[in-house]
Amino acid sequence: MPLSLRVLILGSLLSAAPVRAVYAPVPERPLEKDLTLSLRAALAHDSNLFGAATGEIDSAIWTLAPFAGYRTSLTPQTFFVSSYELTLDRFENRPGKKLLDSHQAVLRVAQAFSSATSLEVRDEFSIARNPASLLNGVPLNPDQSVKRNQLDGRFVTPFTSRAAATVKARSGYFAYRNPILARSLDRTENLFGLAADYNLLPEIKAVGEYRHQEVSYRKLGETKNKSSDFLMAGADYAIARKLSLSTRLGAEWRRRAAERDTTSPYAEVSAKYDYASRSFLAGGYAYTFEETADPARFTDIKVNRLFVNVQHALAALVVGSGSVTYESGTLQGRRRVADVDERTFRAGAALSYLPTKNWIVTGSLDHDHVSSDDAVRRLKRNRVSLGATFSF
Repeated sequence: MPLSLRVLILGSLLSAAPVRAVYAPVPERPLEKDLTLSLRAALAHDSNLFGAATGEIDSAIWTLAPFAGYRTSLTPQTFFVSSYELTLDRFENRPGKKLLDSHQAVLRVAQAFSSATSLEVRDEFSIARNPASLLNGVPLNPDQSVKRNQLDGRFVTPFTSRAAATVKARSGYFAYRNPILARSLDRTENLFGLAADYNLLPEIKAVGEYRHQEVSYRKLGETKNKSSDFLMAGADYAIARKLSLSTRLGAEWRRRAAERDTTSPYAEVSAKYDYASRSFLAGGYAYTFEETADPARFTDIKVNRLFVNVQHALAALVVGSGSVTYESGTLQGRRRVADVDERTFRAGAALSYLPTKNWIVTGSLDHDHVSSDDAVRRLKRNRVSLGATFSF
């Protein structure tokens, strides 16, 4: 999990999933210099390489991951950040190809037109050859590699001394390497949002928001495409200097191609408490629709999601962290297909040792457990890892 609080779990327009698979919010490498270079090496064990319901295959995994990050002020008003990470995973007991290469590249530009008006654009491209959370419910497939690009934009400007408008947009696509998965799952997801906020008090901001989402599949879109409109209201509350709360409550109107339309409540609630140096507690809840890995049988999945992240400085050089996510979902069956209830539990813990500003040594443990009324969607998976990162 990233260090930053995952505010607006589905609708957040400025978050992205990293290629590497560590659920706990371990300390990230700081980009304190204009140019940062690092090298990460790790040894891990995965109990279920392909996320299979039965016939699990386990393996040791050797990882080597060089990273380069660059940040600079192009002008007094323009800030630029870029980074690239190559991850090489060598599997001791993997059928087929044993050396897999994953890639992640990020570009970000922030422009301040004035003290209150700003524009931020961020693009992330990744090729995940060994994804953290694999596709439960699909036939066992040794190649679940996926390319993903996500472009985010955010423009903020005031229109009175106490009110401001925010325009947000996201465009992302998913492209699977395997032709069978590609035919079923390749898609583009576009999201547009317009929000207005008003400062009721210095610490309380009332927010109203509209969002529109389009999901377009590359193949058989006439039966799988969908769109949604969201209307919501909420507040951002800076309860104290170190404690913040964000809420959005509203409704979603979802239209499905060749299937039943629906109207549903929509909810996002999140909070974060920075209670000490390098220590925080964050949590949240979301109720929404999401895409499923089995669109032939199900249109989407209705999800209740709870999450808690914690990071705590146990000592001057030691940081512990943990993450727990619980999802209670209902897969929405197509005509003549029954709905399926499903429960997902993901947890991670990590212990990081920072002996110098150049070194981070981390041990981590991740656990996935999917309990489903559909036997082929059940999943158990454990990953344990020990690694070190050197930055220079």
